[in-house]
Amino acid sequence: MSLFLLVFFLVYGACNFYVFMKAKAALHPGRMAAAFLLFFILAMLVSPFVVRLSEKEGHESFATVMAYTGYTWLGLVFLFVSASFGLDAYRLFLHVAGTMLKQDLAAASVSSKNAFFIPLLLAVSIAVYGHFEAKQIHTEHVLIRTPKLPEGLARLRIVQISDVHLGLIVGEEKLKNILREAEKAEPDILVSTGDLVDAQTCGLRGFADLLSEVKPRYGKFGVTGNHEFYAGLAHSLECAEKAGLTMLRGKALTIERLITIAGVDDPAARFFGLPESVSEKDLLSPLPRDTFTLFLKHRPQISRESLGLFDLQLSGHTHKGQIFPFSLVTKMYYPVHSGLQELANGSHLYVSRGAGTWGPPIRFLSPPEVTVIDLIRDTIPVH
Repeated sequence: MSLFLLVFFLVYGACNFYVFMKAKAALHPGRMAAAFLLFFILAMLVSPFVVRLSEKEGHESFATVMAYTGYTWLGLVFLFVSASFGLDAYRLFLHVAGTMLKQDLAAASVSSKNAFFIPLLLAVSIAVYGHFEAKQIHTEHVLIRTPKLPEGLARLRIVQISDVHLGLIVGEEKLKNILREAEKAEPDILVSTGDLVDAQTCGLRGFADLLSEVKPRYGKFGVTGNHEFYAGLAHSLECAEKAGLTMLRGKALTIERLITIAGVDDPAARFFGLPESVSEKDLLSPLPRDTFTLFLKHRPQISRESLGLFDLQLSGHTHKGQIFPFSLVTKMYYPVHSGLQELANGSHLYVSRGAGTWGPPIRFLSPPEVTVIDLIRDTIPVH
């Protein structure tokens, strides 16, 4: 955990320094203006720590302001650096090409001033668009044919929510929109695949009350994500309990002889000195093979030993990158970072883009989703 934080702030610090140098080259600020800009950037750099500390001490209003400011800045920095790197690559190409061809290609290049303002305009435009995209909940429909549903049951409907990140930025209004889409689908089962909460103190009673009003026929189930541990496991589990969620922490339950649901804790547990859940193989091996097994696991990682021991794994975590082009990074680390994938031995994996946002309240080319999964007996025609 400490190594991750160190790497994150080294990279983020380097990006902020890059922004500062680009602004300085383009604007030629005076000493006072440069000092003010540097102070602001340093304040934004430490804002995640300030947010967590303020929230922990109960200064919720200040923490909320700092969260919106600091995390929006993080999104803008990422978008600016991404666009600026592309422009720098273009300028470098012209320089190398001009040197090799012994021609002056300066007329086709971009001045230092424009090399700052073009990425800035692009970053701000995408951030504004992405703020509204983050509010538009999409409903994704997934259909799985299976012979494992009992006779007389044509369809079992599961609604998945994931990566809601309830807290300072994702509040009750956003949760109402998410639950509205979930209830509209009339689920038989509701599942949460981790990172439901991302707060230490704020408003969880209200969140839990809203979730408790959703009453699927066969219940609500969930697993922990990494942010449940970051926010405090006891606190997160209390919220889940008040919401009526049955948390599956290395456990499996057979529901009304219709379906078996199993779940494991996120590996983040080990960073907090907590014992990890039972191994997937030990959890899944004893389960009846003639009953459909739904496996809840926050991260979309597949254990080869588990293939064939579950029918469908539901995961989240990736947000599909949340803000393009970060999706290119998540795709490298998680080959299946969104959507349905058929695996070996009859298993399937579905990865949700998530319903909320982490950090910047922005999504770009990765709209939030609520997922409706229909399990259909394979003898029933699909209309």
